[in-house]
Amino acid sequence: PSNGHAVVASGNKTYTQVFGEWLVDMAAQDKRLCGITPAMSDGSGLNDFAQKYPERFFDVGIAEQHALTFAAGMACDGLKPVVAIYSTFLQRGFDQVLHDVAIQNLPVRFFMDRAGLVGADGATHHGAFDISFLSFIPNMVLLSPRDTTELAEMTRWAMEYSDSPCAVRYPRGSADDSLPETRTPIRLGKSETLRQGKDITLLAFGSATSLANRAAIELQKEGIDAEVINARFAKPLDAEAILNSATKTNRIITIEENVRTGGFGEAVANLLRINNHSAILETITLPDKFVEHGSQSELLSEVGLTVAAICDSATAMVHKRKHA
Repeated sequence: PSNGHAVVASGNKTYTQVFGEWLVDMAAQDKRLCGITPAMSDGSGLNDFAQKYPERFFDVGIAEQHALTFAAGMACDGLKPVVAIYSTFLQRGFDQVLHDVAIQNLPVRFFMDRAGLVGADGATHHGAFDISFLSFIPNMVLLSPRDTTELAEMTRWAMEYSDSPCAVRYPRGSADDSLPETRTPIRLGKSETLRQGKDITLLAFGSATSLANRAAIELQKEGIDAEVINARFAKPLDAEAILNSATKTNRIITIEENVRTGGFGEAVANLLRINNHSAILETITLPDKFVEHGSQSELLSEVGLTVAAICDSATAMVHKRKHA
């Protein structure tokens, strides 16, 4: 990880493991890096960091608000605080994110594990709202990796980025390894096009990118040429890439593991609106309800975040326009 180039970090490792390993590696290179967690050291992957750098590790207990204000104070003093926290529990520190971190534009790095549906822990632990409650905060940068290799790259990018606070969201478990291994560097507000297409754009945020890519493969069998874009950033959006793709295909489906209101899809809809773009847009999101417990695969199927659902929507959109 220390060579500064992308490596395949996935394998059988979870997002949590990859984040923890890279944080340890970067801490060896930068003595200002500090890890903070509100009683989530094991679940957020900070155990190794705590053992190797105990003087720079702070478990503040079940006190999310204190963790964030503490991080803001560190950033004011020139340190590089990393807050490792579950998405659902960052909600408890929303006021501190806004008032203590964002208003002062402090470079606090938030790494939000358990973004999206987490499985058997149920409604209290699903990370269904973080895109919505973070994306409207001024100065906040919000990004999400398509897989664990990209999480490693985003972790390094976040450590180097110091212009504002930033938040990286990623799901529980391991990544889908079916995505192509071609990589482009992480750059602020820039997406990555994984497949070129002319009939429809599948614009995905985070782990939903694997669903979009698999759907594009299935759609190709039906004669539908889908463009797949890994958004990488929900804020700032890659306006140029999204608008160019919208002009080419005139049909967009956004896919995200977050509720619709205030989510990634709504941000894309607003981008199209303010640019007076006529592209047809559909959003595939989590539903406007609290999702109960179950395995991640069962829950994703239940809420319609599946390859089949994406294919159905895409097919309907393409055929409707062709016959219009």
